[in-house]
Amino acid sequence: MSETAWEDVENEAARLESEEGFSGILRASRGDEVLLESCHGMANRADAVPVTPRTRFGTASLSKMFTAIGVLDAVGRGEVSLDAPVVEVLPEGKRPNTLRDDVLVHHLLSHTSGIADYFEEDENLPGYKEDFGALWEELPTYRVRDYTALVPLFADLPPVCPPGTAYHYSNAGYVLLGILLAEVSGMPFAQAVETRVFAPAGITSSGYFALDEVHPHVAQGYLRPLTPDGPWRTNVFSVPAVGGGDGGAYVTAADVDRFLRAIQRGGVWQGVTPELVLTPRARVNEYGSSGYGVDVRDNGAFGKGGGDPGVATFCRYLPATDTAIVFLANVDWDETPGIYELLDMLLETAFPAPQ
Repeated sequence: MSETAWEDVENEAARLESEEGFSGILRASRGDEVLLESCHGMANRADAVPVTPRTRFGTASLSKMFTAIGVLDAVGRGEVSLDAPVVEVLPEGKRPNTLRDDVLVHHLLSHTSGIADYFEEDENLPGYKEDFGALWEELPTYRVRDYTALVPLFADLPPVCPPGTAYHYSNAGYVLLGILLAEVSGMPFAQAVETRVFAPAGITSSGYFALDEVHPHVAQGYLRPLTPDGPWRTNVFSVPAVGGGDGGAYVTAADVDRFLRAIQRGGVWQGVTPELVLTPRARVNEYGSSGYGVDVRDNGAFGKGGGDPGVATFCRYLPATDTAIVFLANVDWDETPGIYELLDMLLETAFPAPQ
């Protein structure tokens, strides 16, 4: 990894900032050395507040990692078991009416529960939805401050398949895990994650902030103008008011780096070992499998990505070289030309193919 290679990544991000409105942070580290920390664009466009290393970005599904560790920590505390049927942990009203008796906590963690999703992302399955923002036409985002509000969206949907028979990525499964963590810990979900997951890992700047709360160093999520000369729009009407089990934490890039390394190090959370988190549980694609809350590649690398309207995130850690990357942006994956190629460039620079 030459200095020139990192400069090329930074220059490409600067080009996208200038030409396509990209805003975010790119970070790479090897051991204790920060190889790249490149900030671009505005955290707040109205007041011209620039992105800095202290900026906290929305994460969408990247925060499923935090939910998974919170649940595994609860398992280590003896509050719940991986083999516990979910119907025995969650009372009626906090779980789908169609939830099978043989769906276990393990199945929810590994995306093998087979339950129907409230936002189906598989184009080949009934109920597929293309526009996440359309969910909030009937359920206003300001009403989603406790994720039990989402349960009616999938409460009566039939299962996609029997538990344990196939990988089926499920936002709804992680909604249930967030509710479950609150139930067994006896504290609100956000408090459970912040005190039990973040604090032991030395994560002090991240949390679950409501969209109508005023906090410093928080990036506003942005959508492109509707007309060529129109203003940029915020994502306030396109994502839930506050995050929960399937996504929505606000994090700094450095905190995500700390979290990835804490998983690999082990001994941070009660009973949570690298093997427990990173053992492949279900094959996802030709490159890797699902662990608990993370995607595990065949070469041992692990991490997670996410996307919401106005949010684009990705992280990966490769134990073999002790290298981590974090990519956080407050613009949309699908509305920012060149953003996927920028991530690929970061990946290829941090994790060059073996010669």
